[in-house]
Amino acid sequence: MPKLGINIDHVATVREARRDKYPDPVEAARTCEKAGAHSIVAHLREDRRHINDADVRVLRKIVHTRFNLEMSIDPAIVKIACRIKPDQATLVPEKRQEITTEGGLDVVKNFARIKHAVKALTARGIFVSLFIAPDKKQILKSKETGATCIELHTGCYANAKTKKTTSRELKRISRAVEFGNALGLVVNAGHGLNYTNTQAIARIKGIHELNIGHAIIARALFVGLPKAAQQMLKIAGEKWS
Repeated sequence: MPKLGINIDHVATVREARRDKYPDPVEAARTCEKAGAHSIVAHLREDRRHINDADVRVLRKIVHTRFNLEMSIDPAIVKIACRIKPDQATLVPEKRQEITTEGGLDVVKNFARIKHAVKALTARGIFVSLFIAPDKKQILKSKETGATCIELHTGCYANAKTKKTTSRELKRISRAVEFGNALGLVVNAGHGLNYTNTQAIARIKGIHELNIGHAIIARALFVGLPKAAQQMLKIAGEKWS
């Protein structure tokens, strides 16, 4: 059964809508851990549209499970991560105008830059994961960078409109998980997962952790964050009462 990492970015999104001090993503992190989350995920974007530097510094101090910092390979961001030393750094592609992360890293095309970032982070004792498409070429190149983990982008599966496409994407992800595991990589998955489509992904043998944010924060508006987190833990296979 996969673990669950909860992304708290959109708590900060609500805060930044008013440029206020609340809701506090740090408090959200505490709440998610108490509810049973296995890790806390936050994306420090170059434009600081939600999570900011101060958030990251405090999260590093208060997260007791694992602090997973999503980040680009921009040298300035890599430098911040090396200084703060999260438990994990997940390298993701980043475009200023995108609403959310679009697709996975192109490790084949950007191999040298990604390898350099992986080396710098690993030297600081940070566990590094690469957010990539469920594609064999990308998985092979990810292994060559020195990263020990990959996170498979599940967006195509989440956005599938027909049963046929959904089935095809599930098989694609399943094969990628098997291939990554065979190379000795830890394999995570995430993007676009919610309360109706997560179970099928969670059933794929070999996935270490699912990283989910938007759906949980959205559900929390109606049922509260502890219950929203626990409901997702149940879907992912975690036992709770």
